[in-house]
Amino acid sequence: MELQSDEAGAFIPGARAVVAPTASGGLNGIRFAVKDLFDVAGFITTGGNPDWGRTHGVAAGTAPVVAALLAAGAEMVGKTKTVELAFGLTGENPWHGTPQNPRMPARLPGGSSCGSVAAVASGQVPLALGSDTGGSVRIPASYCGLYGIRPSQGAISLAGTVPLAPSLDTPGWFTREAALLERVGSVLLPGEHGRLGGPLLAVAEVWTNAEPEVAAALRPALARLAALFGPVLTVEPAPEGIAALYAHYRAIQGDEAWTTHGGWITGAKPALSPAVAARFRGAAAVTTAQAAAARGVRQRMQDRLRGLLAGGAVLVQPTSPAPAPLCDAGDAALEALRERTIGATAIAGLAGLPEVTLPAAAVRVPDGDAPVGLSLIGGFGRDRALLSLAREAAALLDLP
Repeated sequence: MELQSDEAGAFIPGARAVVAPTASGGLNGIRFAVKDLFDVAGFITTGGNPDWGRTHGVAAGTAPVVAALLAAGAEMVGKTKTVELAFGLTGENPWHGTPQNPRMPARLPGGSSCGSVAAVASGQVPLALGSDTGGSVRIPASYCGLYGIRPSQGAISLAGTVPLAPSLDTPGWFTREAALLERVGSVLLPGEHGRLGGPLLAVAEVWTNAEPEVAAALRPALARLAALFGPVLTVEPAPEGIAALYAHYRAIQGDEAWTTHGGWITGAKPALSPAVAARFRGAAAVTTAQAAAARGVRQRMQDRLRGLLAGGAVLVQPTSPAPAPLCDAGDAALEALRERTIGATAIAGLAGLPEVTLPAAAVRVPDGDAPVGLSLIGGFGRDRALLSLAREAAALLDLP
């Protein structure tokens, strides 16, 4: 089998992990790539860090989510780069190299699923598997002009996956076409739950949190979606405010990240990049009281939002407040963007809701037209209905 040259730097260094389909099914003929957090039997899962690979060895089994794609007829053609242990949102990795954003080469690809988004955006594969804790599928999809989904929490098994914050982690995937995004969902997700009929609810604070040019670029798409739903209503489903949501998300993520990896970090003393090492130091400092308070807020959000969307309503918001940041953006600018971004992505993340991002618009920047995504958030467990709706919306908006 001939593999394309990896000019985008999407795949981890070394020989490609190639696995043939194990059966025939709905994904016959589709090649896919896998974020290097998912185990594939016979290969080392590095988690984006050389010391993780060194201390964990060759995987004995294949993660169920990967096995399901292989059993549906898809062929795996490599493992993709990730931010170390998925603890980052910009896509940088000093050990394996940072992948290119194929749509905007002067800008970062985004997300810890950076290699997967680069593999699809560069045309090397039509499908790539990633993971999303705080936005690591949704944000790179927005930055690189792709479709991406974060499923409902717990809808897809995380067995055989390097965890970060298990109650927030979920697999997800990238495609260039809405129809393929939905086809993959028919393989990986539980059965259908009917159509989402609206109304469409614009999340007010997330729209005002976005840069003015991003909101302006996405508003025509929002207006056109009214053809599916009728008039768009404005809501404020997170009265705590997205700055508070970021703080609560960070407390839960940090508490779980240190519980998950603190023993390994203390015992193995791995080499970590300065940014990831700083995040783990912050994780170790999260107090029991902070984590408990954050989980209380999360429970109230789940109760509120799952009730709000149970009848078929759909939240709509900018996926990211800004286009992809420049590769040479300073640490302070990246951290400020991370806070604004995760405050918005935490709405679906804390509530455990499915979110699909559509490549709905672009904003003019000095180096070209930068993609920006529009997110649709559905009720808990309504993932396949949301994917069907995303395909309808893409057709209405004249997207691929």
